[in-house]
Amino acid sequence: MQMRPHPEPRPEPRPRVPSPADEPQRGSEPRPGVQPSARDGSGPEEAGSGPQGAGPGGDAGRDPGPERGAPEAHRPRPSDGAPASPPPRRPAPWRAQVPVAGVVALGGALGATARYGVQSAWPTAAGGIPWATLTVNAVGCAVIGVFMVVVGSLRTVHPLLRPFFGTGVLGGFTTFSTYAGDTDTLLAAGHTREALVYLTVTLAAALAAAWSAAWLTRRVMAWRRR
Repeated sequence: MQMRPHPEPRPEPRPRVPSPADEPQRGSEPRPGVQPSARDGSGPEEAGSGPQGAGPGGDAGRDPGPERGAPEAHRPRPSDGAPASPPPRRPAPWRAQVPVAGVVALGGALGATARYGVQSAWPTAAGGIPWATLTVNAVGCAVIGVFMVVVGSLRTVHPLLRPFFGTGVLGGFTTFSTYAGDTDTLLAAGHTREALVYLTVTLAAALAAAWSAAWLTRRVMAWRRR
């Protein structure tokens, strides 16, 4: 009878001693509000801490700026702490026009008074052509032709000269409303021929006076410069 050998006893497994490599690395635990890194999938990575700054050529030396997710009120602003200076006050536009309106009113009063004096000294006969108004308009156009040429040749002109004399005095001296009213009066009274003569001669005389006066003034000024 053969004897079977007894089986050798198997050694019991020893408990595994954890090594330092098995310990979880610091910072590898997921944090709330932090997404895992899509770079290698090995562990979580803080938001905003990508490859920049991890190696050469990154943005490690740059200012990270305000923290993401911080409230808007806590973010630093360049203007915080500095009092805002009020914008410079500008004068109202209408105040600059007060002197202009004043000189226009004064010049208009002088010109209208001069025209009234001419019409009073040269009254119009019944059914006749109003020669006083025709002369006033022609003379006024001639004067404004001279005035515009002289003022345009000056280097410096007072800003109130044109409003006073051009718009005020000459504007009050000449009259288009009286010209139109006289024409209508002649037509209503049946003086059609006188109305047509007055209408045509006034228009032609005014244009010719303005053009000829401006032309003569330019010639005289050019002659004086020689």
